[in-house]
Amino acid sequence: MTFYIFRKILLLTLLTSINLVHATDLIRYVESKKYPDPNQSYFTDLLTLALEASRKEYGDYQLQPVAIEMAQGRTSLMLERNELVDLTWRMTSKTLEKNLQAVYFPILKGLMGYRIFIILKNKQHIFTKETPLQKLQNIALGQGYNWPDTDILLANGFSVAKGYDNHLLDMLKKGRFIFYPRALHEPWPEIINESKLAVEENLMLKYPAPIFFFVNKQNKRLEQRLTLGLTKLLVSGEFEKFFLNHPVTSEILTKAKVDKRTVFVLKNPLLSEQTKTLLEDKRLWIELK
Repeated sequence: MTFYIFRKILLLTLLTSINLVHATDLIRYVESKKYPDPNQSYFTDLLTLALEASRKEYGDYQLQPVAIEMAQGRTSLMLERNELVDLTWRMTSKTLEKNLQAVYFPILKGLMGYRIFIILKNKQHIFTKETPLQKLQNIALGQGYNWPDTDILLANGFSVAKGYDNHLLDMLKKGRFIFYPRALHEPWPEIINESKLAVEENLMLKYPAPIFFFVNKQNKRLEQRLTLGLTKLLVSGEFEKFFLNHPVTSEILTKAKVDKRTVFVLKNPLLSEQTKTLLEDKRLWIELK
């Protein structure tokens, strides 16, 4: 266990040893009705587990999805202003950690940093196991506005076309770019109704990319509650069990055939020093290759 997490546990133990008045914690988060995220259940299910694990110390809670259409950047801004939402989850960056309070626990075990590609079916011949990094860097790829991945890939010399989240598949089909890197668990549900698209078979990008829960800077109670709950799940083994068995992540290692892919290891210049310390605790991360 890292020193940071140990220090958090000690602090939380001291805080909860006094006679706290338990109130019902309201946790509001965005749930899009127009563009539902097929992977959202992973985060809300883990959030529920963490809140349950901390119920003894903090009492009851109420999860409240907010049906409003907001991009990630807008959601983060609302959270920073303490409006409409109490929590979000995003791939971290120095800027996010400056504006919001991160719960320093990689809730997807770094899976977002393993990127395979959505492509047009007739473009597979472009991507072979022998494709050199320099060639791949010169092939246009697509990523979202305000995504940390966009800045990471630009910093690693890739040619990046930016678009809004919900337009990227259409942009790919129109030839605005040639491949669309997605996290290991994301491509298949996203293209299930797309007859012209496929998951590329030979290549994968890899960089450290933790997703954190984020709360408002002033919401110390929720940050401390989630840190305690997640740490309990980690120590008990429940977090690992959850990750291996959840429908979003359970079969992805076999489906993605990562052992048959050529892997390009990239740097992530967006990591804060505090986030880097978490890399030392192997229990927090998945290691595929």
